[in-house]
Amino acid sequence: MRRLAPVVLWIFVVGITVQISAGAQRAPVQSDVQRRFVGTWRLVSIESATPNPNSGARPTGLIYYDSTGHMAAQIMPDRPRPSWTGSPTPEQAKDAISGYTAYFGTYTIDERAKTVTHHRQGSLVPGPVDFVRTYEFLPGDRLVLIPVDSKTRLTWERIK
Repeated sequence: MRRLAPVVLWIFVVGITVQISAGAQRAPVQSDVQRRFVGTWRLVSIESATPNPNSGARPTGLIYYDSTGHMAAQIMPDRPRPSWTGSPTPEQAKDAISGYTAYFGTYTIDERAKTVTHHRQGSLVPGPVDFVRTYEFLPGDRLVLIPVDSKTRLTWERIK
């Protein structure tokens, strides 16, 4: 019986360890494509057949994707921006946000369709909830996003 006690104790300890590790929260398994999205990206260029006059010649911006499926994007126009003291007039407030893009939410990737969908939860300007974009990874840690209903190309470069 004394020889059996250490074996029973060992089985008990191993069983508890297995239970604890099985209950531990694990990070979701990610594909190679999902891992490539994760990070912060700086806007390099916007190419469009119909440029937005409110954006200016070289807008700047950031987009980030995290490993939990959250994302955010901001693009600031390259043009003179109004300044004021106190509260802005309605015209000043409208001019301040014209051409500015800002939203956050979650994202999903469809690897077969080569699309990423931004599911907006908050946005500077109201509009559609989901933005679907085709994606392409280019050499030099670059990512191209093209809205499916447009020919506009947004090229982003990973910030290291």
